[in-house]
Amino acid sequence: MNSATASAPATTDVRDTILATGQRIMGAKGFSAVGLNEVLTAAGVPKGSFYHYFASKEAFGEALLADYFSAYLADMDRLFRQPGQTKAQQLDAYFGAWQESQSFEDCQGKCLAVKLGAEVADLSASMRAALKQGTAGIIERIARALEDGAEDGSLSFAGGAEPLAQSLYQLWLGASIMVKIVRNAQPFETALRTTHQLLHPSR
Repeated sequence: MNSATASAPATTDVRDTILATGQRIMGAKGFSAVGLNEVLTAAGVPKGSFYHYFASKEAFGEALLADYFSAYLADMDRLFRQPGQTKAQQLDAYFGAWQESQSFEDCQGKCLAVKLGAEVADLSASMRAALKQGTAGIIERIARALEDGAEDGSLSFAGGAEPLAQSLYQLWLGASIMVKIVRNAQPFETALRTTHQLLHPSR
């Protein structure tokens, strides 16, 4: 084993630790309100190590979003492959998981797109591009689930799957913001009723 191979796991661990710590802290406080020193102190990583992996705070933010969406989309793929369930049941599970992760109290970094979306879209073109790519992946998977649900007979809806998927994502994104404003789950309850009215899931 050469030295490069031997050091690879540690290298990956340090980078992952910085990203996980940043996701948790910035998911709670926002991007601009958090300095690198706070992230690195919490992660137990020296500042020099940070610049070994990320050229700037903006580059870190871009990597943070890419890492977040990679894990999020992988979770969606696993959920929509659950055996023995209709697509209607899988979509209900997805939106149920959405409610649990987008808490108005402490989302522990699981609501990163909601927390940072409006803020960083105006700060950084590269971070906005990461948001655009990640949210497009979410909408694509919802659209595919809608098409599969129409095929298996568990869903019935008007119009095309892609524009409906986009509308559903925007509905739930808006509900996530409202939940943080009103500090209760009522916006999610409304979003779920609207979703069922649009999709007519079979029981």
